[in-house]
Amino acid sequence: MRYSVSHKQQTREKLLQSSAALAKKEGFANVGVDGLMKAIGLSGGAFYSHFSSKDELFGSIVERELSQSLERLGAGDAQSRERLDRCLKFYLSMPHVEQAESGCALPSMGAEIARSDVAVREHAQTWICRLHANWARTLESESLAWAILSQCVGALVVARMMVDPHVQSQVLSSSYQELSRRIADH
Repeated sequence: MRYSVSHKQQTREKLLQSSAALAKKEGFANVGVDGLMKAIGLSGGAFYSHFSSKDELFGSIVERELSQSLERLGAGDAQSRERLDRCLKFYLSMPHVEQAESGCALPSMGAEIARSDVAVREHAQTWICRLHANWARTLESESLAWAILSQCVGALVVARMMVDPHVQSQVLSSSYQELSRRIADH
């Protein structure tokens, strides 16, 4: 039976969405093709009608996730410092720690991206540099924008490593306070 183009596109989108959530929650390398397809109710063999390899899927996930992060965290023109502050509060929050599957891909998949092929790393670099450029315009400082971006991702990684929610919260609030102070002093 032949499926319509729109059905194939919808299935591909479901696969991307489900695979991204699994990758952020469990690590992309830890989930096989059969597990990825089972999550959307299909057999492993159907995977190859959407992607030529698991690596191609990973590249598509990285591009999709980082473009969505860019939209959430400040895509367009330079934003206000108030909007940047709201982004930081959202990013450095317990719901973001607890719900890795629906959050930013960098804290959970950053190490896998770093080990990926050059094409995937170039896609990631493009999106990250676009976010950096936006924040740099807002802050009028390229170095402060890199520092904030790096500290946010690192703080989320450290908070997720902790077991005690109180310690997780301390990591997040300390990072937010320090970043807020640096922004205010700039």
